[in-house]
Formats: sequence, C-alpha cells, structure tokens
Amino acid sequence: MIDLWLADLVVFVHLAYAGFVLFGFLAILVGTVRHWAWTRNLRFRVMHLVCTVLVGVESVLGATCPLTTLENDLLQGGGKAGYERSFVGKLMNDVLFYDAPERVFTVAYVSLSLCTLLSFIQILRKLRSDRRENSSQACDRLLRRS
Repeated sequence: MIDLWLADLVVFVHLAYAGFVLFGFLAILVGTVRHWAWTRNLRFRVMHLVCTVLVGVESVLGATCPLTTLENDLLQGGGKAGYERSFVGKLMNDVLFYDAPERVFTVAYVSLSLCTLLSFIQILRKLRSDRRENSSQACDRLLRRS
C-alpha cells in the first residue's frame, strides 16, 4: 500500500518538475516583456536551464526519465500494473503523459531546451550590460564629487 502512495507522490513531483520547466519558460517570456525582476534572477534561470536541458538530453538519448521508472517500479511493487493507480494519481498521470510518437516529444523538448538556452544567453548579456552601465555611472558620480 505504501508503494502505491509513493507512486502517487512521485507522479506529483514529476508533474511539478514538468510544470516548472514549461511554466517557468512562459514566465520568463512574459517577465521579459513586463520587466519582472524575479525572471532575471540568475539562480532561478540556472535551475530552469539545467532542468530543461536535462529533459532535452534524456529525450535525445532515448533514456526513460528516472521519475517514470521509479513510479512504475513503485506501482509494480504495490501489485499494480504500470499506470494502474488511485484516481488522483491517474489524473496527474493523464495530465503528464500524452499518446504521441516519441519524436514529437524529442522535437518539443529539444526546441524548448534551445529556446531556454537562448533566453539564458540573452539575460547574461543584459546582466553584463547593466553591470557595465552601473559601474560607469558610479565612476561618473565619483568624478563629479572630486
């Protein structure tokens, strides 16, 4: 019984991870337009980039996500066939997994990874530019005081 509960917990974590990757990217796009400072936070951007690229690399390599493997192992340990589960677990699973050819997911994951990488490079350039501008302004202020 505990295995089935843990399988539901794993699918919840998996769904949260996927949500972070997808909605994090959408937030970055909207935040760029709306000038939300938190979407330029370097820690957030690095975590998001790593999570997104990890999914893309797994897909290119044809690797099964470790969370999917763990979930199926827990379901089987609980006496259920893969993807047989509680109502809530089934609902979360249905939101997370779609029936489409694997190449569709690979193209989507790699495209999202590349877009995330490009947006990350853009923010690094912006941060460098802001630092140069701030240091230049500080030098101007110091010179004016002298």
